[in-house]
Amino acid sequence: MSVQSANVARFLPEMAQRVPAVCAVKAAIGRNADGTIRYRSQTFLELEASSNAMGLELSERGISRGDRVLLMVKPGLPLIEICFALFKMGAVPVVIDPGMGLKRFLGCVERSKPDAIVGIGFATFLARVFRKTFRTVGCRVTVNQRLARSMQKRVGAFFESAVCAVDELAAILFTSGSTGAPKGVCYEHGMFDAQVRLIRETYGIEPGEVDLPMLPIFALFNPALGMTTVVPEMNPSKPATVDPAKIVAAIRENGVTNSFGSPVLWTKISRYCEAEQIELPTLKRVLMAGAPVSPDLMERLGRHMPNGMIHTPYGATECLPVSTISAFTVLSQTAERTRAGKGTCVGHPLSEVSVRIIAISDSVLVGESALTALPEGEIGEIVVTGPSVTKAYDQLAAATAAAKIVDEGGCVWHRMGDLGYLDADGRLWFCGRKVERVVTPEGPLYTDPVEALFNAHPAIFRSALIGLGTAPTQIPALVVQKEKGARLTEADLGEWAQAHAMTARIERFFFHQNFPVDVRHNAKIHRLTLKELFEQGS
Repeated sequence: MSVQSANVARFLPEMAQRVPAVCAVKAAIGRNADGTIRYRSQTFLELEASSNAMGLELSERGISRGDRVLLMVKPGLPLIEICFALFKMGAVPVVIDPGMGLKRFLGCVERSKPDAIVGIGFATFLARVFRKTFRTVGCRVTVNQRLARSMQKRVGAFFESAVCAVDELAAILFTSGSTGAPKGVCYEHGMFDAQVRLIRETYGIEPGEVDLPMLPIFALFNPALGMTTVVPEMNPSKPATVDPAKIVAAIRENGVTNSFGSPVLWTKISRYCEAEQIELPTLKRVLMAGAPVSPDLMERLGRHMPNGMIHTPYGATECLPVSTISAFTVLSQTAERTRAGKGTCVGHPLSEVSVRIIAISDSVLVGESALTALPEGEIGEIVVTGPSVTKAYDQLAAATAAAKIVDEGGCVWHRMGDLGYLDADGRLWFCGRKVERVVTPEGPLYTDPVEALFNAHPAIFRSALIGLGTAPTQIPALVVQKEKGARLTEADLGEWAQAHAMTARIERFFFHQNFPVDVRHNAKIHRLTLKELFEQGS
């Protein structure tokens, strides 16, 4: 491959040359007689050879450079082989969350107009059943033993990777749709390259580390970072159903040094470690994201990581990472402000990333004047720019116009859809989603600060601020999920609300078990769904 190529796949042959015998991927295939996990594994050299063989196989079956390829493959070795094969071919993987529901999934497929589908048998079955939705698909490849046998015959054959420009489309990754319809985010090869660089520099990741990624897409960064990937035993479409014992066993048996997961996952894992009195001494870092992370969770999990540190990166599918903060900084400097209703600190912006706070607007914003920064400490919209910030949504010109602002220098700024502020030290504070703010005649209320005040109540597991009616005359209300076995009344909540100036005007309270949450992290509360539910009942 030419050294000028920005193709993200170039990292794999580089690692295969540098550390050919080091394990690249380990995927569980059962249990040994002693109860330990049995794995199928590949070295970096073997993964390079198998991805080349897969590239040859997919090329012969009709997939070409520039083709959009819908991926419907379970996490594991085949997924990684196929992704790198597609990158090498210059094809464009299209990745849609499997847990968003069939109707939403089919809508994403129809909009992305894939040229090919590579997936398990059920995926190709869907393509036959919903012919209209999959009408653009000209090539169907079923991932099964027959494909594996055919591919194995090609292992060792030469495959030349495509030379890709920095701004060439590399992949289309769909958002989870936690506060709206899922959208396909257009990733260029240069954006992936920037993500790898920023993640490596920010967290000091070194070749030879072992990663257990509890979001499958993160496994694709590991060959570039020189890390071994241990595929977790979990259902990616239902992460909250994870068995923490299996995750802990994988960490201990493989000497895992790095892991990414949502707060919901780490809450289950930390409680399991607490109950079983387990330490995880090999963990150097845990990256926890997908929703605000409470100081209590950081403190609880940290007790079981004697040699590691928890970090909470902030970002979105459209731009990741934006900022980061360590548990040490949170617990020593910002936790009390969070508990006092000042928002959640998400740290300093990363190198190469710029953040501004602008006036809140629900309109399309155009030009440099829209990027005028608010004074320090004032809550507004968070907008960011940098080399990993994406420029457009796929096939959605109106959504792109609503989410992007181009400055006078031609840089694209992404409107995060989040509200927050910058403090005197240049740290970013998150205060909630823009569409979930509650606008009352007395002024706005923001979800994160309000909920933090209520979540400090010992009987509350979690809470959600909602606005009944329409802005700017909404009535603020709070939905509460109680701790198991806890006794709590509306009167108790009213008394708690009166103790804080920010929440004193909240007089409507509802109880609800099993909050609706996003499918990707099972952590982001669907407050708009709760709003609809309790408006109908009120």
